[in-house]
Amino acid sequence: MSSTLLEIEDLEVMFPQGREKWIAAVRGVSLAVGRGECVGLVGESGSGKSLTALAVLRLVPPPGRVRGRVLLAGRAPDAAAEDLLALPEAALRRVRGARIGIVFQEPMTALNPFYTIGFQIAEAVAAQRPASRRAARREALRLLDRMAIPDARRRLDDYPHQLSGGQRQRVLLAMALAAGPELLLADEATTALDVTLQAEVLALLDELRRDLGLAVLLITHDLAVVAETCERVVVMYAGQAVEEAAVEDLFRSPAHPYTRALLATLPRLGQPAARGRLPVLPGQPAEPAARPPGCAFHPRCPEAMPICAAAEPPETGVAGAPDRPGSRRRRVRCWLHAEVPH
Repeated sequence: MSSTLLEIEDLEVMFPQGREKWIAAVRGVSLAVGRGECVGLVGESGSGKSLTALAVLRLVPPPGRVRGRVLLAGRAPDAAAEDLLALPEAALRRVRGARIGIVFQEPMTALNPFYTIGFQIAEAVAAQRPASRRAARREALRLLDRMAIPDARRRLDDYPHQLSGGQRQRVLLAMALAAGPELLLADEATTALDVTLQAEVLALLDELRRDLGLAVLLITHDLAVVAETCERVVVMYAGQAVEEAAVEDLFRSPAHPYTRALLATLPRLGQPAARGRLPVLPGQPAEPAARPPGCAFHPRCPEAMPICAAAEPPETGVAGAPDRPGSRRRRVRCWLHAEVPH
C-alpha cells in the first residue's frame, strides 16, 4: 500500500443525553487511507459513517464532542503528521478544501439555489488562493470541462435547479477539487442517482483519482459500489468498525456475520430471489442510546453465542487471511475469531 495520508485513531463522537449522560454515536473507530488509495466505509444508515467523515474535518454539529486522533501526513516526505483534532481553527481552515475536500450526499442541499454554479465554483476557487473574478471564472470553466459536463461554458450561468442530478453531483465534485486537495471525502455521493448516472460519476471519480493521485474515502451503504471502486473496505455497525479487509478478500470470504448478511442481500445474476423478493437483513440497527450489551449485532446475528450477549468482542486478526505484502492487516471484531474467555 502507498504511504499513509490519513490515519484515524480511536475516534469517538459523543452527544449529550440529558444533563450528565453522553452517548457514543461513533466508538473507537480506527482506519487509514493511503496516498492515491480508495477506501470504502460501508454500513447501514445510522452506523456512524457520515459522522466519521464529519469528525475528520471537525464539522460535527454542536453539542457533539469528538475524541481521538485524526492524523494528516505532512506535504513534504519528512514533515510530521498533524492531528486535525488538536489544530487551532485558523489552521484547520487551511486544511479544509486545500488538502481535504468533501462531497455531500444531496446536491440540492449543498448548492445555493440563488447563485449560478459558475459563481459557486469560482467562490470555492477564490476561497483557497488569490484570484481575480475573471481568473476564478476561467478556473471554474476548466473544472466543469474536467467533470465532463456538456457545453460547460453555457452551463456556468445556470442555476442548480437547471441541471440534472448527475450534473449537480459533478458540480459538487468540481467545488471539492477546486483547490487540488490530496484527499476527498465522498459521503454517499451517488446514492440519489439512477444506475446509469451512478456508474458515470463513479467512473469519473476513479479517473480523477488515478490522474491526480487523489486519495478517496468513499462512504456508502452499497457494497456493489465498493466492489467497483475501492481497494480496501471498512465495515461499520452501531458506531464501530467491525471488519476491515481488501475488497477482494472481503467479497471472497467475509469474516463478520454482519458483513455476510450485507453480502447476502445483494442481487446475483442467475439466482432469482424467492417469489420476486430480495433477501433482507432482519431486525433494526442498534440505536446509540439503546445499544445492547456485548456485541451490538448479537440480537440480529444467526451465529450468536452466549458470550456475544455478555461481553464486547475484541478486535483481532483473521486466521488464514492471505498475506498481501505492503497492505494493512485484515481485522475483525467478533467472538467467532477471538479466544472466548473461560
